[in-house]
Amino acid sequence: MLTQQAQEVERKVIAILRILSQSTEPIGARVISRHLSNQGIQLTERAVRYHLKLMDERGFTERMERDGRLITRVGLEESKSALVSDKVGSVASRIELMACQTDFDPDTREGRVPVNISFFPEKQFGKAVQSMKKVFQTGFCVSELVAVAGSGEDLGGVTTPKGRMGLATVCSVVINGSLLRAGVPVDYKFSGILQIKRRQPLRFVELIQYSGSSLDPAELYISSRMTTVSQVMRRGEGRILANFREMPAICQPAAERVVARLKEAGLGGLLVTGEVSRPVCGVPVELNKVGMILAGGLNPVAAAVESGIEVENHSMGTLMKYCELIRFRDL
Repeated sequence: MLTQQAQEVERKVIAILRILSQSTEPIGARVISRHLSNQGIQLTERAVRYHLKLMDERGFTERMERDGRLITRVGLEESKSALVSDKVGSVASRIELMACQTDFDPDTREGRVPVNISFFPEKQFGKAVQSMKKVFQTGFCVSELVAVAGSGEDLGGVTTPKGRMGLATVCSVVINGSLLRAGVPVDYKFSGILQIKRRQPLRFVELIQYSGSSLDPAELYISSRMTTVSQVMRRGEGRILANFREMPAICQPAAERVVARLKEAGLGGLLVTGEVSRPVCGVPVELNKVGMILAGGLNPVAAAVESGIEVENHSMGTLMKYCELIRFRDL
């Protein structure tokens, strides 16, 4: 059994490995320290260098020029398998962290919004754009605003791998963050597969609770081919990605004002708001609470995957400045 101190060191090592795993270029201690700070882990550059030296010795990292590091195959395996107990509930923790970091102001149209990062094969990106077009047009996503980066280019602090095109799509956590800034507490309940009939939400057919999951549900649903977003676009019926939230009923008027302001800025995703203490699309709601169903930000990408394109997804990948986003129709 690891001592508490040893477990803490191991958590920091895993956090550093995960940062390195998201880059194809060497990263130095200064950049790593900044990324750790964004995750709520405070380590000075000197402390990061100390950990990197130990990681070099364990074969997890490889030192490059100018003190930069690349993760090794052994390091990748370690980052995926270590500290499984810490991963349980990590998705909920990630949502909370990104909601707190979201500082977008709908009035000034300034600040950062949370985004998902998806990497497409460069040669298939044109086909992917065509597959995603109708999803952005019909509103079964959070926003039409996106960002694009070519091979080797930066996308919200994440480097696009060689031979890939990167796409950032707005994540539904933008609503959580905006409600939090307005003093509206939100419970992050489930991610699910929502059945659509006659272009209206009918019921959830699959649910994964954030607090009990070590894997991101949206990524899992897409890779398992559980969505039929393209069918919803063609026939008005099928299954899409959606999220379920709850808020105190007394906060509903304030929440509606926030959602309206976000919509004016091109940020939406709210599909259904329920009645007080009443189930929403088959999901029970706690006493004196109101249920909300939000469209999944990765629904357009799910449509591309359904067309046969292999996509690497990073749900809730990073935060980007609102001013860096463009309309999908302008691609």
